[in-house]
Amino acid sequence: MNTGSPLPGDGLANVAQLAIDAIGHPVIVVDRQGHIPFANAEAEDFFRLSATMLARNRLADFVPFGSPLLTLVEQVRERRAPVNEYRVDISSPRLGTDKVVDIYVAPVAELPGCVVIMFQERSMAEKIDRQMTHRGAARSVTGLAAMLAHEIKNPLSGIRGAAQLLENVVSDEDRALARLITEETDRIVKLVDRMEVFSDERPVDREPVNIHVILDHVKALASSGFASHIPIVEEYDPSLPPVLANRDQLIQVFLNLIKNAAEAIGDRSGGEIRLSTAFRPGIRFSVPGTRERVSLPMEFCVHDNGPGVPEDIRAIIFDPFITTKQNGSGLGLALVAKIVGAHGGVIECDSSSRGTTFRILMPAWREQTQTEQTTEAKP
Repeated sequence: MNTGSPLPGDGLANVAQLAIDAIGHPVIVVDRQGHIPFANAEAEDFFRLSATMLARNRLADFVPFGSPLLTLVEQVRERRAPVNEYRVDISSPRLGTDKVVDIYVAPVAELPGCVVIMFQERSMAEKIDRQMTHRGAARSVTGLAAMLAHEIKNPLSGIRGAAQLLENVVSDEDRALARLITEETDRIVKLVDRMEVFSDERPVDREPVNIHVILDHVKALASSGFASHIPIVEEYDPSLPPVLANRDQLIQVFLNLIKNAAEAIGDRSGGEIRLSTAFRPGIRFSVPGTRERVSLPMEFCVHDNGPGVPEDIRAIIFDPFITTKQNGSGLGLALVAKIVGAHGGVIECDSSSRGTTFRILMPAWREQTQTEQTTEAKP
């Protein structure tokens, strides 16, 4: 009799394993005693343990006492019905800090007392949402810059000219005040000039570049200048493919980030800046307005062990005019966010009292096949 399955039992089990691994989210099974007899490949990464080691542990070993996750598991066992819960904080010393996930828990009918749990990490979705906000902030500065160039720079030139004329006819005591007007006018003009960078909406000229060549160049500049007193440590993945980017703009991005790191460390002893690169496959998100899903596997980080970014500005650190520096303009990180966004990437800031990490995710360069080139050449 045909059972409707073309595969034997072992074959079906293998297909089921492959299907669960392909989901792209951590999936585990928890038995009646709270042990974890099954975990897919994503769950091994999530819990930082192999499936064999997970089977020797209980779910309660990974989350704090009284965690809402344990409560959800008990509810599903009692009601024998699946439950969805959003934004569940399961942070713990074993799982890490800021571990906020969406959770799906369902009973396994064939195994009484067992439940299956799927975790969906929210961090990347929230980073993408924040990055869209950062890009919106940069666009708002674009319009502001264009307005300032027209409405402020022209009157400033008249004020500066009048101050120079006064400097020649007033007394020595007043001449210093006239000179002060000239200097402050020049300072405002320079600030407006910096903001005009945001109004440049021309397409970015990009080519395949080696990120390590760029980082080495920036490190040499920093080590011979503003970060000469701070060791800069490299943690590179030498097998990274090229990144499709504008070399000069990436240099500007990393110079800005390393300069911020050096200023955060200041003169404190034991200060260190760490540059790291890595390939993180599987990070994909949808582009607004299209059905295209973009992969951002290239990860570049600038880390410092300074005092960290004040908590009240962490969420708006890339907005224009946000700064902790006494004489800062608050445009440096806004420009960094604009450049990274123009390259189709994402930048995020993770900070605590132990240090700050700026993480950039960008697409890798993919050489066109002959078929793609022929297709683009057609009218």
